[in-house]
Amino acid sequence: MFKTLKNIWRVEELRTRIAFTLFVLIIFRIGSFVPVPGVNKDVFTQTNQAGNELFGLLNTFSGGALSQFSIFALSIFPYITASIIVQLLSMDVIPKFSEWNKQGEHGKKQLAQVTRYGTIILAIIQAFAMSIGFNRMYGMDMVPGATSIDFIVIAIVLTAGTAFLMWLGEQITERGIGNGISIIIFAGIAAGIPMHIRTMVESNFIVDGQTFMNILKFVIIVLVLILIITGVVFIQQGIRKIPVQYAKRVVGNKMYGGQNTHIPLKINGAGVIPVIFAMSLLQFPVILASFWAHLPWAQWIDRNLAYDSPLGMVLYVLMIIGFTFFYTFVQMNPNQMADNMKKNGGYVPGIRPGKATEKYLTRVMTRLTMTGALFLAAISVLPVFLGALAGLPRTVQIGGTSLLIVVGVALDTMKQIESQLIKRHYKGFINK
Repeated sequence: MFKTLKNIWRVEELRTRIAFTLFVLIIFRIGSFVPVPGVNKDVFTQTNQAGNELFGLLNTFSGGALSQFSIFALSIFPYITASIIVQLLSMDVIPKFSEWNKQGEHGKKQLAQVTRYGTIILAIIQAFAMSIGFNRMYGMDMVPGATSIDFIVIAIVLTAGTAFLMWLGEQITERGIGNGISIIIFAGIAAGIPMHIRTMVESNFIVDGQTFMNILKFVIIVLVLILIITGVVFIQQGIRKIPVQYAKRVVGNKMYGGQNTHIPLKINGAGVIPVIFAMSLLQFPVILASFWAHLPWAQWIDRNLAYDSPLGMVLYVLMIIGFTFFYTFVQMNPNQMADNMKKNGGYVPGIRPGKATEKYLTRVMTRLTMTGALFLAAISVLPVFLGALAGLPRTVQIGGTSLLIVVGVALDTMKQIESQLIKRHYKGFINK
C-alpha cells in the first residue's frame, strides 16, 4: 500500500489531480461554516437536539452545513433531483432530450446544460421552502423580524451556494480525480462521522454523568458496521463474466478476430446512484410540504414520508429498486451490446447472435440487478432498525446508507487512480 502511495506521487498529472481535489474539498469544508447573513443559528441547534429525522438526515449529507445554516445548507441535492428528472425525460418522454441522449458527447453537453438550469430552479424552490418552512414548522424566528425581502435574500444565497457546489463538482470531474458530485457527498458524510460517533457514545455509554460502557452493545454495533462494509465491498466488486467468442474474418490481406474475451457485468452496476436518487426524491415533497406546515395535508406528508416511517420506508425501498434497474439498463443496454457484438462478428457460445443474445443478456442482467437492488435496499434501511435496537438518537444517521455511499465512492475513486497507475506501468491498490 505504501509503495502504491509512493507511486502516485511519482506521476505528475495524478499528483496534480489529487492535490486539486483536496483543495476543492477544503473550500467545501470552509464554506460549510460560512453562515447565511442574519440567520439565528440557535434555531437549528435546538432543532437538531429535538431529534428531527429529516433535519438529521439532510444535515448528515450536507456535512453539518445545515446545522450551521451555511451557504451550502442545501448541499448538492437540487442537482441530483434535476439529474433524475432529466434522465427520466430522456427516455423517449421529450423527443429532443431523447435525440440528445443518442448523440454522444455533444448530446451529453446539451443535457448537462439543461440539468444546470433545472438545478437552479429546484434550488430556488427548496431554498424558499427551507427558509419559510423551518420558520413555520418550529414556531421560531429564524430571522428576527423577517420580511419577504429577507426570505428572498436567503433563497438567493442558498441557491448561489448550491450552484457553486455544482461547479466545484464539475471541476473535480474535469480537473480532479473524477466523480465530482459523489466525492462532495462523500466529503460531507465523512466530515460528520466523528460527530455521530461522539453522539452515539454519549447517548449509550454515559449515564447520569458517569461513564458506563455497555460492552456487548458496543461490540454488536462495531460488528454490524464491519459486516456492512464487507458486504458493500463484496457486492460492489462482484461481477459476472459473460464469455464472448469473435469469429475469424479476413479483410484484404489481414485476418481479424478469432479471440476469446468476456463482458464483465457487475452485480451492482449502478453503484450508489440509486440510493442518492431515491433519498433526494423522497425528501423533495417533504421539503415542499414545509411551505404549508400548519395545514393537515402537509403534516400528513411530513409524518408519513419521513425516513423512518412505514410508508416512507416502503417507498424508499421501491425507489431504490426501480432506480437500480433504470440506471443499470441505461448504462448497459442489452440491445445495443447484442448489436455491437453481431456487427463485430462476436457471439456468446451456445447463444445465437442477435435477438437471442439480447434476451440472454437481459435475463442475466435482470437477475444480477435484482440481487444488487435488494442488497442496496436492505443496507439503506438498516440504520433505522440498528438505531432502534441500539437506542441511538434519531439525528444519528450513520449506518448503511452513509457507509454505502462512503465505501462505494472510495472504491470508485480507487479504481480511477488504479487506471491511471496501470497506464504508467505501476501497480495499484487492487491489482497484485
